[in-house]
Amino acid sequence: MFSWANKDGKKKDPELFQTVSDGLKRLYRTKLFPLEDTYRFHDFHSPALEDADFDNKPMVLLVGQYSTGKTTFIRHLMEQDFPGMRIGPEPTTDSFIAVMHGEQEGLIPGNALVVDPKKPFRKLNAFGNAFLNRFICAQMPNPVLDSISIIDTPGILSGEKQRISRGYDFAAVLEWFAERVDRIILLFDAHKLDISDEFSEVIRALKNHEDKMRVVLNKADQIGTQQLMRVYGALMWSLGKIVNTPEVIRVYIGSFWAQPLLVPDNRKLFEAEEQDLFRDIQGLPRNAALRKLNDLIKRARLAKVHAYIISSLKKEMPNVFGKENKKKELIANLGEIYAKIEKEHQISPGDFPKLSKMQEVLAGQDFTKFQGLKPKLLEAVEDMLANDIAKLMTLVRQEEAAMPSQAVQGGAFDGTMNGPFGHGYGEGASEGIDELEWIVARDKPTYDEIFYTLSPVNGKVSGAMAKKEMVKSKLPNNVLGKIWKLADVDKDGYLDDEEFALANHLIKVKLEGHELPADLPDHLVPPSKRGL
Repeated sequence: MFSWANKDGKKKDPELFQTVSDGLKRLYRTKLFPLEDTYRFHDFHSPALEDADFDNKPMVLLVGQYSTGKTTFIRHLMEQDFPGMRIGPEPTTDSFIAVMHGEQEGLIPGNALVVDPKKPFRKLNAFGNAFLNRFICAQMPNPVLDSISIIDTPGILSGEKQRISRGYDFAAVLEWFAERVDRIILLFDAHKLDISDEFSEVIRALKNHEDKMRVVLNKADQIGTQQLMRVYGALMWSLGKIVNTPEVIRVYIGSFWAQPLLVPDNRKLFEAEEQDLFRDIQGLPRNAALRKLNDLIKRARLAKVHAYIISSLKKEMPNVFGKENKKKELIANLGEIYAKIEKEHQISPGDFPKLSKMQEVLAGQDFTKFQGLKPKLLEAVEDMLANDIAKLMTLVRQEEAAMPSQAVQGGAFDGTMNGPFGHGYGEGASEGIDELEWIVARDKPTYDEIFYTLSPVNGKVSGAMAKKEMVKSKLPNNVLGKIWKLADVDKDGYLDDEEFALANHLIKVKLEGHELPADLPDHLVPPSKRGL
């Protein structure tokens, strides 16, 4: 159990945290929430957090235009249909569906869902019945859902369809989810790369969550290699115009469903990309506590800046006359107030809320009800960021070390690890893993010819002689050094004919683009060295 107390001379009850989740809840309630509540943070940015927000499983949010394969992607991961699932070439998923674990299979409608204190959706009631009628929870027993929850979203519309109002603020709902999920996956169809106005608006709404975003170029098996290169380039160009960041968003290419590949030319690429994406998703439970901690820090920084903005506006307001005119003037000059706060309090420009959105919300607020600057509230948040969070990080590491390796299990995640169909099985250093004959023996006659030109003494060549031959591969010294370490099985500083053949086999493995093993696999150990 961890405990700590303030060291500023003032007596305070020590904070007692048994778990990271318990610590985050306590810090939020006692130090951050009072600041948010005083300066009406929840009216401007995000509803207050509840216990369920800290306790819930990691969530994955799927976003994309209609018919890009979002629902099929979920089915592919779980290898099972879920209640309320509808798949088709036209817009079929017209609701937000939270796919979660439950002992019994069934659906929970939105209005019932937002009053359940155990679910992290209570604050969604602010979006009204138009949204809640389009929000359901599909519960079912599935091993994948033991570790994560998945949010399926309505297909983003394009063309004339996007002019039909949904009846609720679609982008705002997605932004609400984006703040609370652990991973956002944007799906694109290899045949349909046009990014509609609504899709552009959605991506911009996710602007502050680029660290959670991943992109999937789906249905890539339906086009050839040359077309795929052009489609990938076009997608990156389109994303670059909307996601205005210096870093390139990670794009996974593949066909995420359990059907035969139409164009199998890029099978290895698709398998490698799927493995990378699966590893990313499987790591979410392990990193969940750290993500919640990170999100709380981001929220605290925004709450601090918000407090400075609101108190500055309050300070500028007249006591009696001309309040409405002054309010309009302050909103119009909000950029100058930002600059002043940035300079006065040494705050990064990236911590400020979007200017246009802030101006829009301020227009409907009563400035006379704003609070002036309360240093004690800000000091509490500063203390949380400077001391409590750092100590909570220690608890995060201890929890990770004490718990068994957490990873998403079941469904498609298990399928890629089965027998000879696991990724990389029988390739590179794994080639010959289930064969009786030593795989290196196939090319050993060729390697022997080279070996005997190196003037072996007592059946062995020295390191200096072996180096002259090995550097012809043009591999860097650090790679060749690793190959030497693996090939010198008896660690005598020389290579016999079998070890020399093994060294050349490993050079071939590396030149073909495969990774070298950390330790020499049993099937690659030369026959004469087995059992040593």
